[in-house]
Amino acid sequence: MPRGQSNFLVQSLRGTSQVFFMENALTGVLFFAAMAYASAVSGVWATTIGAAIGVGVATLTARLLECDEPSVSSGLYGFNGVLVGAALPTFIAASPQLWAAIVIGAAASTVFTAAFSATLTGKWGIPGSTGPFVLTGWLMVAAAYSFGGLHVMGDVPKLASDATSHTLGTPAPMELVAIFFRNIAQVYLLGSAVSGAIILIGVLIASVPAGIAAAAGSLLSLIVAIALGADPSAVSKGLYGFSPVLTAMAVGVIFLTPSPRVAVYAGLATVVTVFVQGALDVMVAPAGIPSFTAPYVLTMYLFIAPKKLMAPHPHGPVADPMIDDRGTTPVSAAGSSR
Repeated sequence: MPRGQSNFLVQSLRGTSQVFFMENALTGVLFFAAMAYASAVSGVWATTIGAAIGVGVATLTARLLECDEPSVSSGLYGFNGVLVGAALPTFIAASPQLWAAIVIGAAASTVFTAAFSATLTGKWGIPGSTGPFVLTGWLMVAAAYSFGGLHVMGDVPKLASDATSHTLGTPAPMELVAIFFRNIAQVYLLGSAVSGAIILIGVLIASVPAGIAAAAGSLLSLIVAIALGADPSAVSKGLYGFSPVLTAMAVGVIFLTPSPRVAVYAGLATVVTVFVQGALDVMVAPAGIPSFTAPYVLTMYLFIAPKKLMAPHPHGPVADPMIDDRGTTPVSAAGSSR
């Protein structure tokens, strides 16, 4: 195989692994194995094929646009594309127009990734992460309602009419284990617990701390969702867990230096993500679009933004040379301020 093609394959596999913040081609292979398993069980291969097209197009677009070479090599321009490729066939029926939409969306996600990098990351030091995927996915699914060749279907969330009607007892132990792994699998829009286990193994191969964080995020989100009485069907499918899994990894070990304080901080961010998930599901339902990983993206942005300001601000009195000992402003000082 020519060197350029080999490099392209490795870059694409790294892009696949970067969905979970890993830069590891073997991890990328395992992620595709997880997708293939879910496709084999369901008999629907559109998601796996779409993911392969998405990461390939996104990586190729980055190379053609001559984006930052180390970033391209690390797969940082591929992971949003692979998610676009996996997401669109999940919510839009297969058709020639769908495959065209995947190519266009994946290419656009690369441009959006570059834009996020130049603004959000360049100006404020906040990683764009899956923000470009969320933006691309929302636009593509919403646009599908306007075009006869694209038919929206699948599990687009519907607005819950009465949240108080949700009753969820404690699931059986084996079901809890299955949900734990589905939380991880749903990052790739997969409903298979086995796929989630394969993905977790792939993460652990690349980074044990990241794998532990992913497991902790899944467990914590499961506990919180059940305690809050979230929709039992959504909890069972892992839909309340995938964004918290990413939050736990991003805040706990990826973008902040791990420490006991950061672990507690990441735990808070993970719990908040469950609330944000519930809120955004309600907010986007009337538009007929999924929330995708927006709960993770929003929470991560807000928790990463103060990374240099995590020390509490002083609340004690601050000496002011413009104030005299009696607490009044001298007339001369007041006059000189204008």
